[in-house]
Amino acid sequence: MKELQEKIEKFNEERDWDQFHSPANLAKSISIEAGELLECFQWNEDNYDIEEVKEELADVLNYCIQMANKLGVDPKQIVLDKMEKTAKKYPVEKAKGVSTKYTKL
Repeated sequence: MKELQEKIEKFNEERDWDQFHSPANLAKSISIEAGELLECFQWNEDNYDIEEVKEELADVLNYCIQMANKLGVDPKQIVLDKMEKTAKKYPVEKAKGVSTKYTKL
């Protein structure tokens, strides 16, 4: 993960793009790219172009990693922290195999 973060940082530094990457701009970019990922499944969720999905997913991940870098947080750690918190909200014995919101379990 660290190697990927460093490659993304170097890529942006070489192009002087960091000046455009405020947390707000990165959040907007994540949302825009997530919309483009969703568009891959717009009319037929079973018949999608995997190459297009991979490209849009890569864009989302790229902006998420850039935002973590900008905020000075470790992406791996924040995902692990969130999973721990979510595990408490959705204990296996109540949540296994159901999509019910935690407030209604």
